[in-house]
Amino acid sequence: MLVGVDFGTGHSFDPTLDELALLAESAGDETVARIVARRSAPDAALFVGSGKADEIKALVEAHRADGVIFDQALSPAQQRNLERHLGVPVADRTALILEIFAQRAKSHEGKLQVELARLQYVATRLVRRWSHLERQRGGVGHRGGPGEAQIELDRRMIGERIKSVKARLEKVKRQRSTQRRARQKSGSFRISLVGYTNAGKSTLFNALVKARAYAADQLFATLDTTTRSLYLEALGGTVALSDTVGFIRDLPHKLVEAFQATLQEAADADLLLHVVDASSPLLQEQRDEVERVLAEIGAEDIPQILVYNKLDLVDAPPRALADWVERQPGLWVPRVFVSALEGRGLDELRALLALAASTEGLKPPAMTPAAAGLTSASAQDPGLPSPPNEHAFTPLR
Repeated sequence: MLVGVDFGTGHSFDPTLDELALLAESAGDETVARIVARRSAPDAALFVGSGKADEIKALVEAHRADGVIFDQALSPAQQRNLERHLGVPVADRTALILEIFAQRAKSHEGKLQVELARLQYVATRLVRRWSHLERQRGGVGHRGGPGEAQIELDRRMIGERIKSVKARLEKVKRQRSTQRRARQKSGSFRISLVGYTNAGKSTLFNALVKARAYAADQLFATLDTTTRSLYLEALGGTVALSDTVGFIRDLPHKLVEAFQATLQEAADADLLLHVVDASSPLLQEQRDEVERVLAEIGAEDIPQILVYNKLDLVDAPPRALADWVERQPGLWVPRVFVSALEGRGLDELRALLALAASTEGLKPPAMTPAAAGLTSASAQDPGLPSPPNEHAFTPLR
């Protein structure tokens, strides 16, 4: 059973819980019911309050649900109280994402990163949740003073494991750094694919480099970074193209920290291909979330090309496959519409990549104010490019 809580403006919220349902499906669960609550602030004990908790319990019993998943992060105490109240296991969005990552990690580095994030998550939830965590008795022949609590033993063991995994990840990070320096010395132009999960990054990666990286219509199909050489005929040479892990709304901060070694590929790139699902009704929100994570890892200033993928799922095609769009006020970037599945728009994308990797670089086309259709307020600068039409197509809804 899925539960979402709307705390009003200023908080990210999916009223349909569709993304949470996709996450649950990716983890191997089946959604039997959904419920949305509205509150001004979380309840300290039960997150949703006692009345709504009773309502959820009735629905759990009616649908015979095996568990409840909340779309927001729960505190350890809230999770424990809800499990006691509802009588079934309770998980939050963070735990669900960690579960998916644990299932999908294939490489040694990916498994280490997921283990670190899960250990850091579990460490905060050792709050006497199980009977074996009760304080033990010490002494010989009499009751004596209290011995070391099992909870303290568990916490120390987890702390030691976290240190060990961090040390191994540091070694991996140094190895990746050595590989990146080698590519820098070779003069290879580095391009990284970034974007919201399930935007089609791996499918686009395979279409461009003729690779066989795993791609599927599911959230977080790819966790491990893959780098291949991409030959660009217009450039007369090759560039290094890397596929990276996808981003998602409310991506746990500990996961961002754990995947620092992988995300460093994006932070050290010469160009980012920001892949956007052109058919998504939440297109702008997903773009904003990716930009937020890029800023968090220090990659917000790296040049971008916006790649609007899944053109085959859009009911009204754009007027042009390539144009320029204002990413931030005063910052214009090229945008190209593609269908990685059908191969449409890939020639335009390769042309942009060749231009970006050349000495000329990507520059907005200079246009006259009349041709650009500028307002009188901006007509003083004849060098401004044409304002893009963000609604040149209508996504499927």
